[in-house]
Amino acid sequence: MNHLLDQLYKAKLRLAGLVTALLGVALMVVSHRVDTIPVLSWLVGWPTGEVGSALLSAGVIAVIFEYYARKETAARTNEQLRHAIRQEAPAIRDAVLDSFAFEPETMRSIASDETLDKIATNAIGLRLGDAELARDAYADLREQVIRSPERWRNVDVSVSLSPREGGPAKGKDSMFVATIRWEYEVRPSSSTLRFVSTSDQAEYQELLRDPTVAGQWMFEKLGALDASSHDTFELVQLTVDGVERPVRRALRRGTQVYTVALGKAATTGNEVTISYTYRILAQRHGHLLYLDLPRPTKGLHVQLSYGQADIRYVNVLDYFASPDASRVERSPKTAPARTIDVGFDGWVFPRAGVAFVWVLQDELNPTASGVGISTRVR
Repeated sequence: MNHLLDQLYKAKLRLAGLVTALLGVALMVVSHRVDTIPVLSWLVGWPTGEVGSALLSAGVIAVIFEYYARKETAARTNEQLRHAIRQEAPAIRDAVLDSFAFEPETMRSIASDETLDKIATNAIGLRLGDAELARDAYADLREQVIRSPERWRNVDVSVSLSPREGGPAKGKDSMFVATIRWEYEVRPSSSTLRFVSTSDQAEYQELLRDPTVAGQWMFEKLGALDASSHDTFELVQLTVDGVERPVRRALRRGTQVYTVALGKAATTGNEVTISYTYRILAQRHGHLLYLDLPRPTKGLHVQLSYGQADIRYVNVLDYFASPDASRVERSPKTAPARTIDVGFDGWVFPRAGVAFVWVLQDELNPTASGVGISTRVR
């Protein structure tokens, strides 16, 4: 089926040829009757016959010739265009690739997210030489980073371990009070932060996948203590750019939820500094305190202070998927304040973190006993 413009061109060409031919025929007829019709006597001496022949020729022969010649002209033009494209294709290709490589906003303006995902996967596959590995690696990166609602910067965490007052100092039910303060810069994705403490393992696993929860904690029920108790977890304070925000607490069986509205500063789209402090209970014989990072994080510093906790030694484990190693600094053994500082300047992906594993002084006593539970916090 011909293009609409070609059909319109043919119709105009036929109409112009018909009108020109009819006008030529009319002039030729007039030239033969000019002597017999008095009203046309003023045309005597005019070359009406020659003009009519010329118009007839233009209307029939010239139009037909131009129509068929146009096909050859169009074919010749197409061939020249194809030849030019073949000649310039490498330069055009290099220009496009250079534009994508050095001006990524150009690619953003012409490609959808799905197309960008395919381009990224193919590029990684070419560099790795393994298409399957590239697909899996990029899928993990997309889930952890691209679809993350927030990205944190300059995260500073301080942890202080001290014995629990009012509880047993030693034995399987002995506890540490861990006071933990977080501070970081972020463009908030929500105007509200929620912190949940639960004794239900299934609920805790669901909370780990809930992007609306800023922090989640699991505390296994121990005697009269469960996750809904003020002793096991308490959000003490939260500030936005140094301004303290009110904290609301709600209880249900085995669970407590803290909710904090961030205020107008968190709805402007600008980066703000959020800091909050909470207290948790950690089993002494759990031997583990794990700080989990739920968002992509650039720049991390963690300090553990354990001078009052009767701990002999603390091992540090970081779970940073990076070729760069973290910095670990310990206070001198002669210093009264026992501290460990962990620093990392690169990016840390979600679900990574830092684990502190300790050895208690009283565990060196062969009569000491007791089995505890570990504590995973953020």
